[in-house]
Amino acid sequence: MSSAAATAFAGVSVATPNLTTPFRGRVRLPLRGVSAAPRRAVASMAVSAPRSGAAASFLERRESERALHFVKYQGLGNDFIMVDNRDSSVPKVTPEEAAKLCDRNFGIGADGVIFVMPGVNDADYTMRIFNSDGSEPEMCGNGVRCFARFIGELENLQGTHSFTIHTGAGKIIPEIQSDGQVKVDMGEPILSGADIPTKLVATKNKAVIQAELAVEGLTWHVTCVSMGNPHCVTFGANELKTLQIDDLKLSEIGPKFEHHEMFPARTNTEFVQVLSRSHLKMRVWERGAGATLACGTGACAVVVAAVLEGRAERKCVVDLPGGPLEIEWREDDNHVYMTGPAEAVFYGSVVH
Repeated sequence: MSSAAATAFAGVSVATPNLTTPFRGRVRLPLRGVSAAPRRAVASMAVSAPRSGAAASFLERRESERALHFVKYQGLGNDFIMVDNRDSSVPKVTPEEAAKLCDRNFGIGADGVIFVMPGVNDADYTMRIFNSDGSEPEMCGNGVRCFARFIGELENLQGTHSFTIHTGAGKIIPEIQSDGQVKVDMGEPILSGADIPTKLVATKNKAVIQAELAVEGLTWHVTCVSMGNPHCVTFGANELKTLQIDDLKLSEIGPKFEHHEMFPARTNTEFVQVLSRSHLKMRVWERGAGATLACGTGACAVVVAAVLEGRAERKCVVDLPGGPLEIEWREDDNHVYMTGPAEAVFYGSVVH
């Protein structure tokens, strides 16, 4: 768990649940100088901390005025602050406030803030997300799985359930499965270069497949895919005999891809190793979030690119730094399906 609220916020309270039993306690943390225990160590603990009457009165007064209640969720380490926003189509925090909340030293810490909003266009719900830099992407694959589990909690759903979510990338359909995993129909991949968008010249029909892209003195072979948000997938460069993704300095090379002039809306970038025709390994630099432990839309784009380049079958396990995802690009309906976990980490409230 990261340290408590940003300097712009007055206070934070956090409950660290046993995920299989009701909460038995609550801890209230001061603003600064608090080093919380690692998440995995506290996930099954219920704790409480004494506080003075003055502090209690202050916190209760402040929370009653402007408290934002949230649940921290993670999907393979890609973590999000989930906000119940079903009573309004206006996000409860601004992009600037979201960036402060996502700060891992002075805020709650997350890759983004996700809002559960009323559905539009016949969808059951609407999903909006602000990245850790305050930008707003069209959609987020790992975020969708967290969104689905959060809905399950809000609506007290039991067993297998599916519903429709309106996103900036169109309608997405997740299904909460009986084992707690979430399977998501991510829709059809977009391959037309102009629609991704990229300025790279199409190499096959309108698609950009194994095109050359100069970055940092190397000529990379890239395939561009949109899963409602833009992705640049690479399996290597001319100057590299083999791509060892664990050796990449993502913090240096990632921004060069993200802000490359060939991507007018910026891009997510995936670096991939093929372990077998049904097993891929990737690292990702996310647009607006940087290096993350997992990217659901990125894993989908990787399998699509691997199929287009003849490197893999249509159903693969994709290893990410945070763990594996199962991805299938079906031939019968041209849809991409993603299956993976999502779980609650802790509950809290922050005064903003």
